[in-house]
Formats: sequence, C-alpha cells, structure tokens
Amino acid sequence: QLQLVESGGGSVQPGGSLRLSCAAPEFTLQYYAIAWFRQVPGKEREAVLCITSGGSSRNYADSVKGRFIISRDNAKSTVYLQMNSLKPEDTAVYYCAGNLPGRLCPVAQSAYNYWGQGTQVTVSS
Repeated sequence: QLQLVESGGGSVQPGGSLRLSCAAPEFTLQYYAIAWFRQVPGKEREAVLCITSGGSSRNYADSVKGRFIISRDNAKSTVYLQMNSLKPEDTAVYYCAGNLPGRLCPVAQSAYNYWGQGTQVTVSS
C-alpha cells in the first residue's frame, strides 16, 4: 500500500517561503496524481493544488494562485509544494494525498485513498 511522507514544514515570517515535500520511500509515485490539502483546526480540509501523473497541475484554492507551485520529480518519487509570499492565513497542517488513476485530480478528499501524516506550516511575525 502506498505510504506518503511529508516534510519541510515549519515556522516562517509573512512574505517568506517554504518548500514541502511528499515522498514515497517504498513506492514509485509516477502513476499517481498527488494533491496537497490543508486544514485549520475546526475547519474542513481544503484542496490546494494537485498534479497528475502526466505533470499537469490543478489549482483549487484561489488564495494561493501566483504564490504556490506544485511539481514532481518521478526519479526521486517526490512531489513538491513551493510556497512563496506566505501569509498568516496559510497557517495550517498540510497533507499530501495520492489518487489513481493518475490522470485525474479530484477536488474531494474522499476520492483519495492514500494520505501522509501531515506537516505543520505556521506563518507568523
């Protein structure tokens, strides 16, 4: 079963950058669509960005347009979320999730069968 591991979270000041990684140490990710979700306590988990197995990206959160970029390195079996110009409202636990078939990037979290444990991102001065 696919296991995903997120890393790269932390604390940063507003305007700063972080790069999150979603790795599959025991599997190859190249056939999966991988999405990033985020969740704030007391709120629904929100889809942010997704990348298909073919490398096409889908942006589901207007608030991150022009600031967040999703990419993948199949040789490293890793998907990245580059987050720039971070704002306090980006503070959340960020999760990556995997979906098959890889050509699809569903927005609903219920469509994803494989999840990482989450990594905390805190944006604060």
